[in-house]
Amino acid sequence: MAPTADVSTGAPTGKVTFVGAGPGAADLLTFRAARAIADADIVIWAASLVQEAVLEHAREGAEILDSATMSLEDVVAVYERAVREGLRVARIHSGDPALWGGTQEQVDRCAEIGIETEIVPGVSSFSAVAAIAQRELTIPEVAQSVILTRLGGGKTPMPPGEEVREFARHGTTMAIFLSAARSGQLVRELLEGGYPTSTAVVIAYQATWPEELIVRCTIETLEETVKEHKLWKHTLFLIGPALDASGTRSHLYHPGHFHGFRKADPAARRALRERGAST
Repeated sequence: MAPTADVSTGAPTGKVTFVGAGPGAADLLTFRAARAIADADIVIWAASLVQEAVLEHAREGAEILDSATMSLEDVVAVYERAVREGLRVARIHSGDPALWGGTQEQVDRCAEIGIETEIVPGVSSFSAVAAIAQRELTIPEVAQSVILTRLGGGKTPMPPGEEVREFARHGTTMAIFLSAARSGQLVRELLEGGYPTSTAVVIAYQATWPEELIVRCTIETLEETVKEHKLWKHTLFLIGPALDASGTRSHLYHPGHFHGFRKADPAARRALRERGAST
């Protein structure tokens, strides 16, 4: 592929595309992500977090770099070379680049060195795990919010007020990342926040990988389940009453609800109003 250039000056410009590769499985790439990899002169990927099959989209002769051995400075040096030589770089991140991806610091550096950037969203592991477990995370009349967080005390400190115990007070669905190594602390904070010990939990290890493990338990048995399976990384927790709820239905598809494409059944609409629902 020919180097990219500024059409007004003919000078090399280059481009960095941050690609969300999803939770691991290569077939969860979006079409846009696959095109970005195919167009790249240099592909930087996280070998420990993304399956190697994603590289099948890379063109023959593309330079392939494993980010596991690279510091931020090493990666930025590649971006600087891309500016000088007008190269396209695909920087592959696991999951979605918007969540715990170290993306923003790279985008900021790219702005400083003057290289164009694009971000391609990816499937986050929390939505992949919900799909594997066949659970909706927002159940009518049970939980209508999803909190994405992690335990404090890791490599990156949590801002005040963002402790798991504080979020747990809402009692809704939580997706907790990067916390399996401290499962005892996780259980304590969930209970301190007010979840009952019987609250449903889905534990996912290496979701969408060949070694995938999905286990259902409760907060009461969460710690012993983690220890039984020797989980300490690549593990996600889904927690909350929505994970075992049933018997409710969406008002959107209720015969008493009307919108621009469907009229409401009068009797069903009255029944919804009597329950205090908006129709």
